[in-house]
Amino acid sequence: MKSVLGSLVAFCIFAAPAAAATVTNKDGATVVLTVVENGSRMEIVLDAGGSETLCPTGCFVTLPNGDRIALDGGENVEIQNGSAVIK
Repeated sequence: MKSVLGSLVAFCIFAAPAAAATVTNKDGATVVLTVVENGSRMEIVLDAGGSETLCPTGCFVTLPNGDRIALDGGENVEIQNGSAVIK
């Protein structure tokens, strides 16, 4: 019984999908996002209509308009007019 329970727990841990945020650029021009995750800073360039998956463990994102948002992972974010719409 213990081995069945242990196997079930292991399956649930390894089968769980990693939750990451998806950011889609709905603007007509390329945007640059500044992402800070686990103390590391990077810039993400999203072409018009482009999409990127990021922040599987949570992060802060600075948008083109200067706003800063916190993401936990799992969100769907659309960039419109330089601002974020979180869904």
